Amino acid sequence: MNYEDMPKKDIFCIDMRSYYASAMAVLHGLDVMTTPIAVIGSFEQPGSVVLAASPPMKKRFGIKSGVSRRYEIPKHPDIHLFEPKMNYFIELSMEITKYIANYVPPECIHSYSIDELFVDISKTDNLWGEPEGLARRIQREIYEIFGIPNSVGMGPNMLIAKLALDISAKKTGFAKWTYEDVPTKLWPVRPLSEMWGIGKQMEANLNAMGIQTIGGIANSDPKELEKRFGIMGLQLYNHSWGIDLSELGEPLVKNSALSFGKGQMLMKDFHTRQQIAVPILEMCEDVMRRVREAGYVGRTISLGLSYSRHAMTKGFHRSRTIEVPTNETLVMYRTCLELLDEHFAGEPARQLSVRITNLEPERSIQLDLFDEQKEKREILGHTMDAIRARFGSTSLLRAASFTDAGTALQRGKLVGGHLG
Repeated sequence: MNYEDMPKKDIFCIDMRSYYASAMAVLHGLDVMTTPIAVIGSFEQPGSVVLAASPPMKKRFGIKSGVSRRYEIPKHPDIHLFEPKMNYFIELSMEITKYIANYVPPECIHSYSIDELFVDISKTDNLWGEPEGLARRIQREIYEIFGIPNSVGMGPNMLIAKLALDISAKKTGFAKWTYEDVPTKLWPVRPLSEMWGIGKQMEANLNAMGIQTIGGIANSDPKELEKRFGIMGLQLYNHSWGIDLSELGEPLVKNSALSFGKGQMLMKDFHTRQQIAVPILEMCEDVMRRVREAGYVGRTISLGLSYSRHAMTKGFHRSRTIEVPTNETLVMYRTCLELLDEHFAGEPARQLSVRITNLEPERSIQLDLFDEQKEKREILGHTMDAIRARFGSTSLLRAASFTDAGTALQRGKLVGGHLG
């Protein structure tokens, strides 16, 4: 591979280690590196997921972030449990970002998530000296000033910086990769899902082709990958060589299908269709509001449902493509109910998701001579959006949200799905 024309920038990818646990440790005067800490979604729910666990919590008690549940945590005097404080987490993340802006212009910082960000120092190299020295300086000062341990990956583009972080720096604290490191550091990676951007399903598909390592992708025929996976096949091939042409702030995977969706973990088991239909309606309302605000309509509607861990049946994820593209809440809702009626096994539900894909600009929608109320419904939808934008998401709710099965009122008090 000829890298002569490839971007050769100085980009950092910074990850705040066990961020929620580290932030709570700072708030309570604890040392996250020596104290067993877990941040739990809710103390009221025994099955609530562990959002973050400190290194001692993982090593001593085997509690893992995003996997373990509250009931799995042993009662031990050394363990500190906290509920999330999302407003605090967000404010602290913003303060760290503002600090980094002392070294680079704001447009050279991209917040990838609340605990991970990219920094492009290519335009300010001459101000702060050698790039690796600056990376280590920022890393050290984030810990000294804010008390948050962090890892830094460094590379000539966003992708390689991210790979250096995930594959090396999260173990060693700091890692710098170049294009020349790709064959020796990236290609041996297995299983394939260890690489950013490859999920379990894609891993299974590639394994079925006889590809077991990232090097196997790099040495495959790109035309065959494109034939099998479409544009994603070419993305896989380019990424296996460390090639990424995206600019800071753009997604690392370009040309991916645009979609709008929402999911939520129910705080209790929902046993009946009538109960489940209420949060589905609320989620459809939220998704279609965002679709309208973005100026799109869509054709393919999906519903996902996961059952309680005590259920005997696996969940499902099914889609249906409708003839006329839409951004109407009730059209999406009715389609989701059709999917629910066809696939619901009657077991207690605990997690739901809805999504709309196959999108096109709203202006492309055609008039329907047989639906005289369509234009009025579109106006009503945008009017409801405007009211909620001005007075809050719970200022205008459907009657179903005020029943015992409604979740919108409670979730309206949350920030990022958790208590503020």
